[in-house]
Amino acid sequence: MIDFLRGQVAHLENEYIVLDVNGVGYRVFCPNPFAFAKSEGTVTVFTHHHVREDAMLLFGFPSREEQRLFRKLIEVSGIGPRVALGILGSGSPDHVVSAIYQENITFLVKLPGIGKKTAQRMILDLKDKLQGFGTSLINTGLFAVAEEEAGETGSWSEAREGLKALGYTDGELDKVWLQIKDQSAGATVDVLMKKALQLLYAG
Repeated sequence: MIDFLRGQVAHLENEYIVLDVNGVGYRVFCPNPFAFAKSEGTVTVFTHHHVREDAMLLFGFPSREEQRLFRKLIEVSGIGPRVALGILGSGSPDHVVSAIYQENITFLVKLPGIGKKTAQRMILDLKDKLQGFGTSLINTGLFAVAEEEAGETGSWSEAREGLKALGYTDGELDKVWLQIKDQSAGATVDVLMKKALQLLYAG
């Protein structure tokens, strides 16, 4: 079982990165591959090695917490690796965990591939198994829907700060926002960052 890889990002696509580890290129499917667009030098990608009859796939994450949450999600009936990856690409681990703890079906059904029955199973199966996840949001009572209710301006403000931390300038971010704002109503911070990074990476 491959638990993590350490190497250089050799290539980026919409769904995966290719990580060069000592001359071997590993295709790793990620929630947001473009988060690695600015990575220079050696990076560590925490992985889940998924084996099925017709393929062996690697799913990768920038943090151990995302890796752990991914593994919890695929234990839920009806959630496969691709759906779990989509969930993490649409909401941060803290937001997803907070919604589960607070039994917030309204938020969960907005995640890709999640219907009402699957959302209910997520709550039933995971609510008591996520100790240590998202404790800061749970303890303060803050969660993703509060962010959504604040409107897209609040979501973009937080996404913008994250993008600036990656080294992008105000001018670059202002230009990108003009391109995505009409399609971003109700989008989470992570979705906005992914859309923005795709445009920034494309130049």
